[in-house]
Amino acid sequence: MPHVLVAGKLHPAGVSMLRSAPGITFDYVEEVSESSYAPLIGKADALVIRTQPLSAETVANADCLKVVSRHGVGYDAVHLPSLDMRGIALTIVGDVNSISVAEHAMMLILAASKRALRGDRAVRESAHWGWRNLLQAEEISGKRLLIVGYGRIGRHLARMASAFGMTIQAFDPYLLQQGWPEGSAEPVAALADGLAWADIVSVNVPKADQPLIGAVELAAMSPGAILVNTARGGVVEESALVDALRSGQVGAAGLDVFDDEPPAADHPLLSFDQVILSPHIAGLTRECGERMAIASVENVLNFFAGSIDPQLIVNRNALRARA
Repeated sequence: MPHVLVAGKLHPAGVSMLRSAPGITFDYVEEVSESSYAPLIGKADALVIRTQPLSAETVANADCLKVVSRHGVGYDAVHLPSLDMRGIALTIVGDVNSISVAEHAMMLILAASKRALRGDRAVRESAHWGWRNLLQAEEISGKRLLIVGYGRIGRHLARMASAFGMTIQAFDPYLLQQGWPEGSAEPVAALADGLAWADIVSVNVPKADQPLIGAVELAAMSPGAILVNTARGGVVEESALVDALRSGQVGAAGLDVFDDEPPAADHPLLSFDQVILSPHIAGLTRECGERMAIASVENVLNFFAGSIDPQLIVNRNALRARA
C-alpha cells in the first residue's frame, strides 16, 4: 500500500483525490520548509512537494521513496543527482500554469509601463496628486517586446501582447535549432541584438548555473527599457538590476521571483517605486492552484498504476538504470 507525503499546502481538490484513492495513505504537512516534512520522509513511498528544498541529506533518509512529484514545472530546489543515484523518479506537471504565468507577465508589463505604484501613491497621499502631470506613464501599444524563452508561456504572452498592438520578437536558441513555430513572433538569433531592439523584455526561461541577464546584458538594453521576470530568481542578476535601475538604464521592472524568497526587508529592490513586485505568485491563481494540485497527485497515482506519461518524468534515465 503506497504511502504519500504531501509537503506544502495543497488545494483541497488534490487532498480529496488522495483521500478517495483506494489503497493510498498519506501524511500532510502544510508548512513550506524542508525541516517540517523531513522527519516523515522515511516511511514515504511518494513525495508531493511544493517549492521547498529537497536536499541530498533528506533523500538519503527516504528509505522507501520511489517517486517525487513536483507541484509545478521547475525543480531547481530538488537535488536531482541524489534521486538519479537511487533511481527515484522526479515528475512535473504538464501544461497547467502557462496561461496564469503569461497573464501575470502581461500584468507586470502594464503595471510597470503605467508606473502603477506611483499612481496609487498619488491617490493615497494627496500631496503627490500632481505626479499625474509629469507624464511618466507610458503606452505599450506600438512598443517592441522581446520574449526571452519562447515555450508555452512565451507564446501565450506573445498572443496577449499582440492584442495590445505590440511588435514582438523572441529569443530561444533551442527553438532556432529545432525549428521555429510557424505564425509566431519573429525570432532573433543573438540575445544582445534583441535586447538593444526592445522597449520591454520579458524573461521566461529556466534557471541555469549563471544569470542569463547580468550587467552586460542590461547595458545592452535600450536606455529606460522595462524588464519583467516571471521565471526564476537567479535568471536576472539582482545586484546588476539594482545598479541599472539606479542609473536609469532600466526605467522600470516587474519581478515575481527573487534570489532569496522572501527577499530581506532591506533588499534594495524594495525601495524602487518604479518596480512592481509580487510574491512568486504568477502560477498561483485560484484556477491554476487547483489544476496543479490535481496534476501532481495524479502523477503519483499514475506512477504506481504504471500509466504515467513518460514526458512528465524528468529523469527517465535513472528509472531505466534502476530497472
